[in-house]
Formats: sequence, C-alpha cells, structure tokens
Amino acid sequence: MTARIHLSLRGASLRFAEHLVLDRVDLELGAGERIALVGDNGAGKTTLLRLIAGELQPDAGERVLVAPGGVSALEQSLELPDHATVADAVDACWRELRELERELAEAGAALAGPDGAGLRGAELEAALARYAAIADRSDARDGYGAPARLAAGLTALGVGGIDRSRAWHRLSGGERARIVLAAALASNAELLLLDEPTNDLDDGAWEWLVAALARHRGTVVAASHDRAFLDRWTSAIWEVADRGVTRYGDGYAGYLAAKAAERERQRLAHEAWLAERDRHLALLDANAGRLAAIPRKLDKPGMGAGAFRARGRDHGAMGRIRNAKERLARLAAEPVAAPAEPLRFTAGALRADPSTGAVRAGDAPAGPILRITGLAPLGELVPEIELGSGGRLLVTGPNGAGKTTLLRTIAGELPAGGGEVIRNGTVGWLRQQAGRIAEPGRTVVEAYAAGLREGLDAAAERLAELGLFHESELGRPIGGLSYGQRRRLELALLASREVELLLLDEPTNHLAPLLVDELEAAVAGFAGAVVLVTHDRRLRERFRGERLELGAHAVRAG
Repeated sequence: MTARIHLSLRGASLRFAEHLVLDRVDLELGAGERIALVGDNGAGKTTLLRLIAGELQPDAGERVLVAPGGVSALEQSLELPDHATVADAVDACWRELRELERELAEAGAALAGPDGAGLRGAELEAALARYAAIADRSDARDGYGAPARLAAGLTALGVGGIDRSRAWHRLSGGERARIVLAAALASNAELLLLDEPTNDLDDGAWEWLVAALARHRGTVVAASHDRAFLDRWTSAIWEVADRGVTRYGDGYAGYLAAKAAERERQRLAHEAWLAERDRHLALLDANAGRLAAIPRKLDKPGMGAGAFRARGRDHGAMGRIRNAKERLARLAAEPVAAPAEPLRFTAGALRADPSTGAVRAGDAPAGPILRITGLAPLGELVPEIELGSGGRLLVTGPNGAGKTTLLRTIAGELPAGGGEVIRNGTVGWLRQQAGRIAEPGRTVVEAYAAGLREGLDAAAERLAELGLFHESELGRPIGGLSYGQRRRLELALLASREVELLLLDEPTNHLAPLLVDELEAAVAGFAGAVVLVTHDRRLRERFRGERLELGAHAVRAG
C-alpha cells in the first residue's frame, strides 16, 4: 500500500443542538501513524472519529482528508435492518471494496465497446487507462485477498463458525463487534478508524488484533480505554478534553510522562499563587497595624495643623495597604487551583501507617473481613475463601460464569443458598452496570450530597477535592450525564465512604486511562479487603493476591 494519506482539521468546531462538542480543533495526521484517542467517556472521541471519516461535517472550520487507499471505520455498534444477515454486515463494512469491484467490472465491460465489437484508437487507450487506474486502486487494497483475510480474522476472533446467512440482529453484541472488527481489518484500507476495538476480546483475540495492526501498512486512529493496548500499540496520543484535542508524542509512556509534568507544573503554580497571596496578606496585616498605631490627632492647639501632620506621616502605610488590597483582588479573580488529590479508599476502622502502608496493631477486626463457604453461583461450588486486612481476590472466567452473581451474593443481595457469607465490616460496591436514575433532574452535586447525606456546600467542597468532575459539570443534571460521568459519580461516592470490604465489578469500564491508573493505585493502597472482577489486562497482570476462576471447574490459586 502506498502511503499517501493526509488529514488536517483547521479550526474545526461541531455542536449537537446547543451542546458544543468540539471547539476550534487543529490536527494533522501523517502517513503510517498509530494514533490513540483517549479521554473521558462522552468527551467527543467517537464524534472526532466520525468527523475524520466524513460522516459528520464541521459547523465551522475545515476538514481535508486525502486517502486514495480508502477509509474503513469501525463503529462500536453497527445497526442494520432486522432482515439483514451477517453477509450484509460484511458488505456494509466493505462498501469501498464493493464499489471498487463494481467499477472494475464496469470498466472491463466497457472495453468491449457499446456494440460488443471492441474499441479502437483513442477510445481504447482511454478505456484501458481507466481500467488500469481502477485495477491499481484494487491491487493497492489487495481486494482479491479480502475474503481470505476475513476468514482468518473471524477464526482468530472466535466467530468463524457463524453462518453468513444468519440474521444479524440475533447475534450477541460481542459477536457482532468481533465480526465488524474482522471485516474492517480485512478491508485493508489506507486509513483505519477504530472505536474501542479491544472490547469483548479474550486474550488470544486481543493478541491477534495487536499483531494485525502492527502488520497494517496504513494509518490507524483508534479510540480506546485499554491501557495495555495503548502501551503496546500507539505511537502518539490525542487526548480529547474540554472540547479540544491535545497531541502527545512518544506513545503511551510519553503521554503519562507529559501528564505527570503538567501536574507538577500545576502544583508549583498553585504553591506560587499561595505564597503570593500570603505575602500580600502579611503586608496588609503589618501595614494595617502600623497605621492603627498612628494617632488620628496630636494634642496640639491651633487649627488642627498637628492632626494633618500626623496623618501625612502615614501615607506610606496607606499606599502599601491599597496596593496589597488591589493585588489580593487580582489573585482572587485569577485563582490557580491545586492539582486534585490522588484517589483513595478509606477502610473505616482500619488505619494504615502512612510510612509503611501496614495496618496498625489493634486496628484490625478480630476475625476475617470476609469468609465464604459452600457458595455455588450458577451451580458451581466455590472453594472456601477467607480475606483479612489487605486481602485480595481476583475472580475471572468467561461471560455468564457467575462472577457478578458471586459478588451480589457476597454483598447480601442474593441468598447464599446452602452456603454462608460472613462479613466483618461495611461493604462498598462499584457495580458493573449503573442503576436506574430515580431523579434525573438532580444535579451532580445534589446527587453526591444525597448519597452522603450531607449539605450541599460541604458536598461541593468534598467533590471538588476529589478532582473527578470539572467545576462546570457540578450543576449538570445526572439524567444528562454520559455513562462515564455517571461512573465517576459512583466512584466519588465510594471514595467518600468508609468501608472495610470493596466489591469491584469491572471498575475500569468507561473511565479514562489516567483515572484507571489512579483507581489501580487506590485499590493497592486500600487497607481493607478487595474482591475484584475485571477484564482489564493491565489490572490482571499486576494483580497480587488470590485468584478464583469460574467456569467448568472452580479453581483457586495463590
């Protein structure tokens, strides 16, 4: 494939109704780049992909895309009519290839001439040139090899056995996502646009995807929350935040280093702001005291001249007070916020030593925090499990194996059947799926205050300290939040409560990679016990503790 792609966005803005999603975005994309889009759920990553693909046009600014080798866009969800089949879904992903096939067939037929007797002279030369140009485009895509690439991809992704005539709407969401992913890669387009391509992939399929993208000779832009994928695959990061897009080079490691440097600059700027404020407060206090010590009137007879002379001697203090007040007013009008404190979970009565992280003697409960015996989620017997302070359990297994059922039983939502669950302490649970919104008109800060049962002012201050929401988001109704924003609200509530047992069901879903890093560190530093269910590869790779695999047989290993 010849690398000829060029993309540029110049001052591109896009809004939906009254909501401005992207504001004056400037971007350049070169040939062969591996770009990852990161940012909070709802920040505009999918919108940016659709803008690049040409599915959306900017309301202001311009978009220029030159991609002679074609564009293939992987959507998170390909919606087709009820009568559509798997073959129809593949054709929808191969629109450009099918168009090339049609053009090539028409160009070949045109060589025979309108009467079938063939062409001669200049007409023949023009028809041959047109056929050769279309054939070159098809060869660049290796269109003839697409069916073989598709078959290999479907097999690697575990959906090779699905009949192409099967109804599309009868497949599971995971099956559809993997078929579309295989078709998008098999199209061999010069520009691949992928939206969360690692969702619903097991480890083998994940490795196949990374290898396939490494072999791809074109350019790839992929939105992803998968930190392991970002680390293995990307050459540069585009962070979508605050309606803008910022580029970071040197892959995911470079992005993390740059964000750490930004945080340090913010910390230093905040400290300088505090120092300046304190200096002017001290000047104000000192000069106010000096001024108060000067009498308003001297005990001297005659026309009050002495009083004027006394007041005249205080002009230096008066000027310094005025200057200090003006400077303090400017500082108050342009505050420099401190960087948000790292996310932490508090383990109730379990107090960890800040220097060692160990729970102090006498603080831990007399018995284990969690003990389960005889549980059989979905009929499969789970071995006896006991977790004390600092205990960790990772529950793995395929979808439908009973992982969430086990968590619900531990939490007391489901009966233990013939088994037993003993909990020694308060349980904090971050569910995989957000619950129903009872009062969608409540604002973020109101919902947070209600969850903690405290006043709005105190709740707003605590929520701001967590750094999980921008100040502009605190007044938004929760019914209008994205799934990722609702996830952050649940995380804020959990981090603000004292619990001894954390139940975390796919806690990294819909969270930006930087927040996932914070969450991982918070779990590692938690003094209580943790039961974790996750597909996050980085989280599983770094996990230290006991493991329970649910499936055909329950297996636990240290």
